Amino acid sequence: MAKQMTEMLKGTLEGVILATVDLQPAYGYEITARLREQGFADIVEGTVYALLVRVEQRGLVDVTKVPSEKGPPRKVYTLNTAGRDYLDEFWKSWSFLAERIEHLRTDITQQHAEGA
Repeated sequence: MAKQMTEMLKGTLEGVILATVDLQPAYGYEITARLREQGFADIVEGTVYALLVRVEQRGLVDVTKVPSEKGPPRKVYTLNTAGRDYLDEFWKSWSFLAERIEHLRTDITQQHAEGA
């Protein structure tokens, strides 16, 4: 199941990260920690950082550099209007897919029960 979950997550992780930032602005490590708290235990920090670079380049987040007690300043990501619009579309797509998949699962379960 782990490989299948990883493949499914790849297509949705960008939206999940934007949703996390929508809850509260955060820097990369905080986002990773929040995702792990939400049950995404296998999320690798490097994956999160790569996606943060991508959403920043696409103009979906605003970035503020905040001084850090250790090391260079941290980049704090905040969802902007374009990111919120993208996230709204993500949720619509997710709802559409989830409904269709659940409908299919229900049909299959019913068919198996009738055939048994």
